[in-house]
Amino acid sequence: MKISRRLWLRLSLAVLCGLFFTPPARAQEPLSRPAVILISIDGLKPEYVLDADAHGLKIPALGRFLREGAYSTGVHGVVPTVTYPSHTTLITGVSPARHGIYANNTFDPLRKNFGGWYWYAEDIKVPTLWDAAADAGLVTANVHWPVSVAARITWNLPQYWRAGTPDDLKLLRTLSTPGLLDTLEKDLGPYADGIDESITGDETRAKFAARLLELKHPAFATIYLTALDHEQHASGPFSAQSNSTLERIDAAVAGILDSIHRTYGGRAVVCIVSDHGFVSADKALNLGVAFRNAGLIEFGAENRSAFAPARNPIKSWKAMIWGAGGSAAIVLHDKNDAATESKVADLLVKLAADPANGIDRIVPESELHSRGGFPDAAFLVALRPGFVIGDAVSGEIVTHSASFRGMHGYWPDLPEMNASFFILGSGIPAGRSLGLIDMRAIAPTLAQILGLRLPSAELAPLL
Repeated sequence: MKISRRLWLRLSLAVLCGLFFTPPARAQEPLSRPAVILISIDGLKPEYVLDADAHGLKIPALGRFLREGAYSTGVHGVVPTVTYPSHTTLITGVSPARHGIYANNTFDPLRKNFGGWYWYAEDIKVPTLWDAAADAGLVTANVHWPVSVAARITWNLPQYWRAGTPDDLKLLRTLSTPGLLDTLEKDLGPYADGIDESITGDETRAKFAARLLELKHPAFATIYLTALDHEQHASGPFSAQSNSTLERIDAAVAGILDSIHRTYGGRAVVCIVSDHGFVSADKALNLGVAFRNAGLIEFGAENRSAFAPARNPIKSWKAMIWGAGGSAAIVLHDKNDAATESKVADLLVKLAADPANGIDRIVPESELHSRGGFPDAAFLVALRPGFVIGDAVSGEIVTHSASFRGMHGYWPDLPEMNASFFILGSGIPAGRSLGLIDMRAIAPTLAQILGLRLPSAELAPLL
């Protein structure tokens, strides 16, 4: 059949319109399951929300989760109860020994890494919720979550810092999804420096998170707020300053919740978590002094170079202290050195025998590893509340803690180390207490809501 020139033009135009103006199939399809927005408030003890009135706190946004959602009375954490291992458990459902993020800082006995942290997602040894979402073709987003550099996240503003100078923001711009930071800063102004843990830094990141949700509509998003932890280290839990900080965080969370409502309507689930609890602390146990005196660590002359660490350079070591706030792993240079292991054991027993040193217990290798912590360590020194692991290598073994008024990192069986879990939204029962839960159950719970598989998770979902 011969086609007229006019009909040919009409058909061609229809094809072109289909090619250039029809949205992709994924954009036309509504989400079959609710979006999940995971917000971490670092150091949020469950009592801040469960007993808000008793502490004189005005936190209406967080209070909604008690009335309208489900909640835990406490989340039993991992070894150690510090930020980076805990946050990685929150998105993998496995203990640190399996996921590979053993502490905040990498093990660096000779200090060659200049105090580097576990920033890089490639160090995570098991699939994350981000990975599971990517495998399912879901859009994801992140603002400042720990261990997120180069993670499989569609729209990523990772956590990273080095020097705390303007160059850090240049590096963060490079590590983020190309063009994302520029786009958001055009609307919102400058982003927060990676090392900025102030409440104003949190408020800035919350605004960026809210705008990111509105622009990109991710099916799964992670958001990390850190100012409460920072303030509790400085002034202790439930101090006037800490309470004021949490009230401002609550207002920032309210802004995120408003954006979630505008973006998703009722098709979203919001989960508030924390990584650990907190206790007051004012004394430091300087294990480095004892190890130095015992000949387990040898220090060289100070290096005055501007390009190398000058403070207490280590010449050699037989056993090293890997500090984690209220605890410390002890790593042997040679795992097969029975003589050194025996010497360390005797030293630790002697230190623990004196109550003035603040040691709660010495955890042996077998128990430590069965609890999923520090797979390369021979011992863990777990302190009592009130004490922190100090970094002095000369002088008194126990000193006043000049840097901290609050700490975490203690053995997770201590009730004060319990973290938080609150969840609200589509399909979540209102006013339901889940009691005490295990941190490893959170990731599989969120995976189930998203319709994702997380087969490496160590526990079943909660709901």
